[in-house]
Amino acid sequence: MQRLMCSVAESEDHRIVFHYLNPTVMRKEIHIVSNPKRGGWDAKRPNADRASRHFETKKEAMEWSRNLAKKEGLELIPHGTDGKIQNPNSYGNDPCPPKDTRH
Repeated sequence: MQRLMCSVAESEDHRIVFHYLNPTVMRKEIHIVSNPKRGGWDAKRPNADRASRHFETKKEAMEWSRNLAKKEGLELIPHGTDGKIQNPNSYGNDPCPPKDTRH
């Protein structure tokens, strides 16, 4: 899967290479979000109209989603009740891997 694209602009004296991310290659993610209408928590893919699965507790949602993320190489992105992201984890090809290689 190629994420980085490049284009080249050349003249007689100069050659400029532009690098940019390919917008058609998106990260595969699953989000854990609260569901104020039904109560409980939803595991949801980006841009999905419906949740992949509904859970009574965040713990259940996290366990199910973590297993799915490991199996399918997804980015697991849990949200708090306020909607803010809390401790995302990458179980696939991390686009921004940590620089600390000791752990």
